[in-house]
Amino acid sequence: MNREEKFVITISRQFGTGGHEIGAELARRLNVKLLDKQILNEVARKFDIVENAVEKIEARNPLWRDDFTQFYRSYMAGAEYNGQEQDQTSHQLFEAQAEVIRRVASQESCVIIGRCGFYIFRNHPNALKIFIHADDDCRKQRIGRKYDIASSDAAAMIVDNDYSRELYTKTYTGCDWQDARNYDVSLNVRKFGVNGAVDFLMNVIG
Repeated sequence: MNREEKFVITISRQFGTGGHEIGAELARRLNVKLLDKQILNEVARKFDIVENAVEKIEARNPLWRDDFTQFYRSYMAGAEYNGQEQDQTSHQLFEAQAEVIRRVASQESCVIIGRCGFYIFRNHPNALKIFIHADDDCRKQRIGRKYDIASSDAAAMIVDNDYSRELYTKTYTGCDWQDARNYDVSLNVRKFGVNGAVDFLMNVIG
C-alpha cells in the first residue's frame, strides 16, 4: 500500500475483538477519515431518507442484519417468508452504502469498518484489507468486561453476531466472511491489545 497516494484500509472483524477500536485508532494515527456510522448519514442525504428511519434499520434491537437473519432462519425452517419488502430494503441499503463508500474513497484516504469493505474494494489498486480475529475465550473476556455480563451471555452474543455478519457477507458478496483469501492481513489480536495491534499494523503499512 502506497501512503503517498489515496489509499483504503478495510477492517473486517469477529465480534468482541476490538476491531472497531483498532480501526478508529489506525485512522487517527494515519490522519484519515474513519467510515462507520457516518455512512448512514451520507445515505440518508443522498436518497432523501429520513435519518432516524435509516438508523432504525441499522440500530441494534434489532439490527437490520438481525432482521434479515430472522427472515432467513424462518425461511430455512420452512415457515412462510414474508420478508420480501425488508429484504429489498436491505439490498437497497447495501448498494447505497457501497456507492457512498466508493465515492468517499475516490476523494480521500480512509479506514472502513465492516460493510463488506474487503469486497467493495477487492480490485482497488491501493487497498489494504484486514481481518481481525481472536479465540472465543479472549472475546468472551473482552465482551464480559465491556458489557458487564456473564461469560455465558458473552458466548451467546458471539454466536449471534458472528452468524449475522457471516450471513450478511455471504448474502451480499457471495464470499465466506472468515476466508483468509479475502484479506491481505489476518491478525489474531489475543496477545496484542488495541494499541499493540495498531502498532503491528502500522509497521505492516510502513
